[in-house]
Amino acid sequence: MSSPTPLSDPGHAPQGRSGGVRRITLDAAGATLSGLLAEPEDRTPLAAVIALHGGGMTAGYFDGQAGPGLSLLTLGARLGLTVLALDRPGYGDSARTFPEGQTLAEQSTTLHAALDAFACRYETGGGLFLLAHSYGGKLALTAAADDLRGRLLGVDVSGCGHRYAVTPEELPGAHGRVDWRRSWGPLRLYPPGTFRFSQDLVAPMPARERAELLTWPRLFPEVAARIRVPVRLTFSEHESLWRHDDEALAELRALFAAPKVVVERQSGAGHNISLGWTARAYHLRALAFLQECLVAHETAAAPC
Repeated sequence: MSSPTPLSDPGHAPQGRSGGVRRITLDAAGATLSGLLAEPEDRTPLAAVIALHGGGMTAGYFDGQAGPGLSLLTLGARLGLTVLALDRPGYGDSARTFPEGQTLAEQSTTLHAALDAFACRYETGGGLFLLAHSYGGKLALTAAADDLRGRLLGVDVSGCGHRYAVTPEELPGAHGRVDWRRSWGPLRLYPPGTFRFSQDLVAPMPARERAELLTWPRLFPEVAARIRVPVRLTFSEHESLWRHDDEALAELRALFAAPKVVVERQSGAGHNISLGWTARAYHLRALAFLQECLVAHETAAAPC
């Protein structure tokens, strides 16, 4: 969700992007959004994954460089998927256009405009699938609720619930400060060098985004009630920002109108799950859920 505090962390210097991953920009109704793209070689993609980072991060969150197999982008491309990790409004190139960021409702509008531009330029196969982390999960769920054209296959979110497990003062970025232990969890959950590599993918949380931190528990029921695609949520074993006890999860499930809601826990993981040792395990489960959503979509669309 938030950027790490520099630590004494052995490892190599940051190396940039994974092979086969390139930077692109999209025109989102006049705003330029940047992102990282990976595509399968020599074949039409099965579908397109749109990955949305959390607060205080950038698109590079989904292209982890601290160890082999961490990158969602390269994994997805090898499995026949197009993967776009998008810098959310207020991050990357759009920070110049939105220096204060945008509200969730505004980000949803901008995201849908970016998806229009992306679908015009790139192969998306059987459809679009949102995969998001933390604050990006709030955007993914909001965008799914706003998906009036029904073009999304499903949504997979990690590190985002509906009830905070911390006080307002303890929320990462709430006052411009970050408690990395609460945001990340135990250091043993991440490969050596993680924090050195992560210095290239962190960014300040925009002011308007930070100001909306406390509104999510109030917004969530209305958003969840409008979602009409399958949803999967993952909470890491060491998640400390969100409540994920049995009572909270039962309440969370009941608020959704989605045709399918899956809630799972990822053992051996901290909040920033896509940068930890279990990143590949989580990504494989998320992409397996995408495959289930794709089959369900194709089955529903098939003639009788």
